[in-house]
Amino acid sequence: MESESPVKAAVIYYSATGTVHTLALAAVEGAEKAGAEVRLRRVPETAGESAIAARPEWARHRGETAEVPEAAVDDLDWADVVLFGTPTRLGNMSAQVKAFIDTTGPLSSAGGLADKVYSAFTSVDTAHGGRGAGLLTLANVFYHWGGIIVPPGSPEPVPDGSGDGPPGDVALEAARYQAWRAVTTAAALDARRPHPV
Repeated sequence: MESESPVKAAVIYYSATGTVHTLALAAVEGAEKAGAEVRLRRVPETAGESAIAARPEWARHRGETAEVPEAAVDDLDWADVVLFGTPTRLGNMSAQVKAFIDTTGPLSSAGGLADKVYSAFTSVDTAHGGRGAGLLTLANVFYHWGGIIVPPGSPEPVPDGSGDGPPGDVALEAARYQAWRAVTTAAALDARRPHPV
């Protein structure tokens, strides 16, 4: 029996200067195109004011996205699908995303993060900046949670990118496709699960 409610997707991201935010907006489009109810949430900032003030683009982006609600563990509990977006830093997720994930212990211990569909997207600011390694750090978390990982699986090759500016059309379309794929996978899994009568 098919579920009557739409798949619930949370797009949770951290972006200092706007690149990952732009990819997150494309992911929202892809999830909505697949029929999901979507929440866009930004991970709370942990950097100090002096670090932010030292980079005008960082301060500007923070002001431009102040209306985006901050991510909470409740958003993970609510969602059937979670797409995480993070800059890759030295082959790892950002410290801000890691700090947010570290708050999920009680929900994870209670099994509340298991059997959800997870996917991730990232950006790097240098050529060969370890994008794949950054994604694997999130995959390790998803494995620990007992999640169902949906990689992009794009039929078109997507270049790793040089990190020399905002995401181009290929990267944005890849983010849309990835979110669409995650939502449709969750819907297919849900349709095969027994539902209470």
